[in-house]
Amino acid sequence: MAGPQCCANPPNLNPGSGVGHVEELGGLKTYVNGSSQSKLGVLLVSDIFGYEAPNLRKLADKIAAVGFYVAVPDFFYGDPYEPNPEKPFQAWLKDHGADKGFDDAKPVIQDLKSKGITAIGAVGFCWGAKVVVQLAKVEFINAAVLCHPSFVTPDDIKVVEVPIAVLGAEIDHSSPPALVKQFEEILSAKPEVDAFVKIFPKVSHGWTVRYNIEDTEAVRCADEAHQNLLEWFVKYVK
Repeated sequence: MAGPQCCANPPNLNPGSGVGHVEELGGLKTYVNGSSQSKLGVLLVSDIFGYEAPNLRKLADKIAAVGFYVAVPDFFYGDPYEPNPEKPFQAWLKDHGADKGFDDAKPVIQDLKSKGITAIGAVGFCWGAKVVVQLAKVEFINAAVLCHPSFVTPDDIKVVEVPIAVLGAEIDHSSPPALVKQFEEILSAKPEVDAFVKIFPKVSHGWTVRYNIEDTEAVRCADEAHQNLLEWFVKYVK
């Protein structure tokens, strides 16, 4: 499910943000950071606002700083969502479905492996969570994290094969706590899949990447989620 919260708090896109650089991976422009000697990779799949969002790149840099090679592809081919009365969100979404994102992610993963990366984690934000849950198979990645997912269904969760963390928001109409709890119940019935499910109180959909950097509490909540996903990847991407 997607709604107004998916489009709220749009970032000011900045192609020059971050301390990494842009190169091509799997046919997509991709922001990358991290040691080329690392054998461990993390793929970030953005929300609808795309790979130039400064907070997203800041998180990529944070993940790279602990030893991962991080890739943030431009799954929207230079066309991230922008409020436009002539092209409403649903019309934009028809051109940028998560199934296409899933197909585009596979050659990116192949390119990461061709660099010598032997273990890969993936984290998806909002729109990107649907892509990552489809990647959550042993042939693609080693671990997954979903942050305030959109479009993810219980049926998606049922077929997950790798360790997965779901970070939900208390104030979320796309994946309300009741749905996240349903995900937790499904995962609890799959003892072969390690899982971590957490609902963050008093935060809204998008809080991990679309926070106000001048709001101390918002930054603290985002940092807590970032720490959780980092701990997940340190544990399972090795």
